[in-house]
Amino acid sequence: MITLTHYLLLGTLLFGIGLLGVFAKRNAVAILMCVELMLNAVNINLVAVNRFVTPANGVGQLFSVFIIVVAAAEVSVGLALIISIYRQKR
Repeated sequence: MITLTHYLLLGTLLFGIGLLGVFAKRNAVAILMCVELMLNAVNINLVAVNRFVTPANGVGQLFSVFIIVVAAAEVSVGLALIISIYRQKR
């Protein structure tokens, strides 16, 4: 049986890997991917806590949707910056 602790440990592990990647990488695309990994770890924790603590309340899932929207905006702005820098160096 999978409990809340399993989900929280998975989220913590993914967040730690993403944090390590943010500090260790020099490539902008890799850093953005690590930030996405960190945001997905937060989503796992939010949905798991929502399911196990208050299953009738959908606040954790609603926050996860907002995080996904923010992550999509972050990716689009980051890629636009990378493309702009690439064009200027050329």
